[in-house]
Amino acid sequence: MPHRQTDRPGFTRRMDKEEINAYPMAQWCGPVSVVRTGAELAVAMAKLAGQTLLGFDTETRPAYKVGESYLPSLLQLASATEVFIFQLKPLGLAEPLCELLADPAIIKTGVSLDYDIRELKKLAHFQAGGFVDLGNLAKKRDIKNHGLRGLAAVLLGFRISKGAQTSNWAADILAPHQVLYAATDAWVGRQLYLALEQAA
Repeated sequence: MPHRQTDRPGFTRRMDKEEINAYPMAQWCGPVSVVRTGAELAVAMAKLAGQTLLGFDTETRPAYKVGESYLPSLLQLASATEVFIFQLKPLGLAEPLCELLADPAIIKTGVSLDYDIRELKKLAHFQAGGFVDLGNLAKKRDIKNHGLRGLAAVLLGFRISKGAQTSNWAADILAPHQVLYAATDAWVGRQLYLALEQAA
């Protein structure tokens, strides 16, 4: 008999790294749009019009020296059918994106959202609305893992790669493995929100 969600380790204790690594790997397999021009932004925003639930994430170029820091390089938004990766170096945090991030009618869901929002506000001012942090939802459901990778194992039964986490997200042209990593993180955020709502 398959385990019920509430029988899984993460509901009674924190699932450790070795347990998570025993799960099969999964990744986003649908279309991805990498957006870096005004024309591409207009197409993306038209496709996102009417969405009420989006997986959300950002990526920032890693800093290795003391005092070194970088602004967010990417903003990822995942609908049910497509993931959009906005390259913020050429685009900036454009007004249509600010409006979406401020819209309380559109749920944007991911982990560690306070940090992501604070960093995005360094690019442009917006009043954040509609954000739901998966870690906070997990705590309310008495789930012991609060990160994206742990929650994916607990709730979805798979693990996601962290192999590209420290790559150069500010590159003008993203490598295929970077696109897949960034898209997967946003997609998983959306899937986890749906799973947590079912676990309520």
